[in-house]
Amino acid sequence: MPPDPRAARTRARLRRALLEECADRPLADVSVAALVRRAGVGRATFYLHYQDLEALAVDACADVVREAVDALHAWRGVPDPRTPPPALLAFFDRLAPHSRLYGELLSPGGGGPLGLVLHRDLRARSRTERTLAGAPEPDLIASAVAAAFAGVLADWLHDLIEATPAEITQRVWCLLVNLHRTPLS
Repeated sequence: MPPDPRAARTRARLRRALLEECADRPLADVSVAALVRRAGVGRATFYLHYQDLEALAVDACADVVREAVDALHAWRGVPDPRTPPPALLAFFDRLAPHSRLYGELLSPGGGGPLGLVLHRDLRARSRTERTLAGAPEPDLIASAVAAAFAGVLADWLHDLIEATPAEITQRVWCLLVNLHRTPLS
């Protein structure tokens, strides 16, 4: 059965309203009342779609997870550690407008509700690509790539790593390429 387009539109309105609310204040200061008023929906409608504001926030920020996974896999052939894919730099550049919200959902070290989603999705994609390529240790390397990326991203968002988007892109890319190249014996 195809998804209900009305439900998709309502969730999109709620996600957009949340991002607008969080542009002015932290998630902890956003109320459901203010959010539904901005979205133009009723409180009951909100709870029909989301358990709480954190669930909505994770859903609203899930696009960043998909972008990260796609950006890290936006190359073909043998990756050059000196030349990150342009999609990876674009990803880091696009984080700026909502970095506070991402930081609230992605704790230092890569945990938190958004960190769990990022780790799961990135690990699955990395494992699939390594398996298709016949690369050794797809489970181990996929876990290492997901943990390293989620951890570095979170620490950068929390200002534990000082770097511009261009600098962090280069560092992350080099780190991940080297993880893939590490001999395991």
